[in-house]
Amino acid sequence: MSSVAAQDHRTPAAPAPARPRRGPGRKQREWIAAGLFLAPDAIGLTLFVGVPMVLSIFLSFFQVSGFGSYEWIGLGNYERMIADPLFWDSMKVTGLYVVILVPVLFCVSLGLGLLVKQKLPGMGAYRTALFLPYVISLVVVGVLWKFLLDEQVGAVNRAMRAIGLEGESWLGDPTLALGCVIAVMVWVMMGYYMIIFLAGLQEIPKEYYEAARIDGAGPWTTFRTITWPLLRPTSFFVLLMSTVAAITGGLDLIFVLTNGGPANGTSLAIFYIYQQAFGFGEYGYASAMGSFLVLIMVVVSAVIFKLTRGGRFDDGE
Repeated sequence: MSSVAAQDHRTPAAPAPARPRRGPGRKQREWIAAGLFLAPDAIGLTLFVGVPMVLSIFLSFFQVSGFGSYEWIGLGNYERMIADPLFWDSMKVTGLYVVILVPVLFCVSLGLGLLVKQKLPGMGAYRTALFLPYVISLVVVGVLWKFLLDEQVGAVNRAMRAIGLEGESWLGDPTLALGCVIAVMVWVMMGYYMIIFLAGLQEIPKEYYEAARIDGAGPWTTFRTITWPLLRPTSFFVLLMSTVAAITGGLDLIFVLTNGGPANGTSLAIFYIYQQAFGFGEYGYASAMGSFLVLIMVVVSAVIFKLTRGGRFDDGE
């Protein structure tokens, strides 16, 4: 009885402490952080790129007048585009522009990246000077070069006459105008891609170059066996971005330098689309051509991505 009574009067056991709630796991926190960092850019791209692209595709099925009236015409704008010789002429000019600009810009930027990588006195000032044209408005660049290339008072022709050569009509000759536009665009863009190449070059471990020097490899062998293979991911990015920029960019530069002339020799597709939309009020037709140009960019990007194996450059493959 006493033992039973003792058990009856025993103090009840204290409840086990509740387990603290665990917060989100590490992987979940990383996803949340990534989403927060990407959200501003994603929202901006959606509002200012995605939504206008969708509206442009929708608008391409309408005949739009300058007074705001919309008339559904289905594929009428696309049929008109297929039968428009001026549009296809502008596509030919764009193709020639891209085929010349992209390789030249790639090689010049890579060469400058290799040059400014050298640790020489004052190299920081040279990097800044080469990058400076990229931060200048293309309108300002166009005005500057239009003055320099002027047939009568331009500094280029004056310099040529000073050494006994005849000046050229750089922006008035159909055989020279497109080349001048390409040269100016290379001058503008080379500093930006130079910086990208420089970043890629600085990521290559120095030990590789030291081993190559010990083995007696020359500059060309070192570039071919070390620099180029390890720089290919950066090269893929530069090739892709410069191609897209060449197809869609340069409108303001063309507008200031040549206004699409002479004889439509510099009328890129993007300039022709601009003319149809804001010059003639053909917003539906311009939207159809713009949608087609976006499709071309997607196809070209996919081809580049495929040829470079999705940016994966494994040695020996």
